Amino acid sequence: FYSYQRLSRKILLDSSNKPMGGKWSLDAENRLRYPKDLKPPAINFHSRNDHYKDAIEYTEQHFGQNYGNLDVGFLFPSTHAESKTWLKNFLKHRFADFGPYEDAIVSDEHILHHSVLTPMLNTGLLTPQYVMDEVMEYASNHEIPLNSLEGFLRQIMGWREYIRAVYEFKGVEERTKNFWGFKRKIPESFWTASTGIDPVDGTIRKILDTGYTHHIERLMIMGNFMLLCEFDPDEVYRWFMELFIDAYDWVMVPNVYGMSQFADGGLMSTKPYISGSNYIIKMSDYKKGPWQEIWDALFWRFMHVHRKFFLSNPRLGMLIKSFDKMAPEKRNSLL
Repeated sequence: FYSYQRLSRKILLDSSNKPMGGKWSLDAENRLRYPKDLKPPAINFHSRNDHYKDAIEYTEQHFGQNYGNLDVGFLFPSTHAESKTWLKNFLKHRFADFGPYEDAIVSDEHILHHSVLTPMLNTGLLTPQYVMDEVMEYASNHEIPLNSLEGFLRQIMGWREYIRAVYEFKGVEERTKNFWGFKRKIPESFWTASTGIDPVDGTIRKILDTGYTHHIERLMIMGNFMLLCEFDPDEVYRWFMELFIDAYDWVMVPNVYGMSQFADGGLMSTKPYISGSNYIIKMSDYKKGPWQEIWDALFWRFMHVHRKFFLSNPRLGMLIKSFDKMAPEKRNSLL
């Protein structure tokens, strides 16, 4: 799908209609941990206008007990003009390093080098075409690394459009499937950041403050851990719909039932996105601690309980074999 998009729109192609850089995706270059001595670019938030003041007053009056925080200074654009300024600030200050750090997680940072355009794109304050045009024009006049340019365009013209297509053609089928058969309810602690799992609680606190986290925090912290907990996918869908500012049905159905929870059984991805705690340690600044024992026990238990499925996948089957080779005492402690 993505290569077709590039070819049909003649974007980032060489004279032979081959991808610039030799590959359609440069994602392998975009998985760096955020350096300890690197300070993320400062973010210029818009001041509270009449729209915000009215919305805050309405929310306090009608939904005063709802989750979230109205006091933080994290304000999304609410007009087309503000949205254009927000995009320009991203291009000027964060775009060049977007690629290498797009998967990185910093516990007390919300944005890093991300564009945070989905709230404006999903409400129509900006269009994908406008964003792509601005990005390509900026890149043509500035030295933007190819992995940052390609990585960003892939999110807009590749992943975003693919998600919409999956929703249109397979959305009903996806949302009515429960491949694993999970029925467990999500406990209150997932709304109050009191699970006791440091990365999960840290991510939830970000969401309560801003209604936003970037894609890896959604997929590899929240989605990953929720799948290991065997929550009902309908519950997971409800949780994401309630807490995220960019949540719309067409966005969350494929991302939750497909990508995150694999509840569709593989309609849109070849494997569930789960990991042990080592991935979180590798990609973030979260400290090692007792939370890892719980996370890793849930991971290996999940692999063991669903071993028939994982053994059918050559890559994932190797993990089952590794589990079986563990000392009996260690296996029993994990289960």
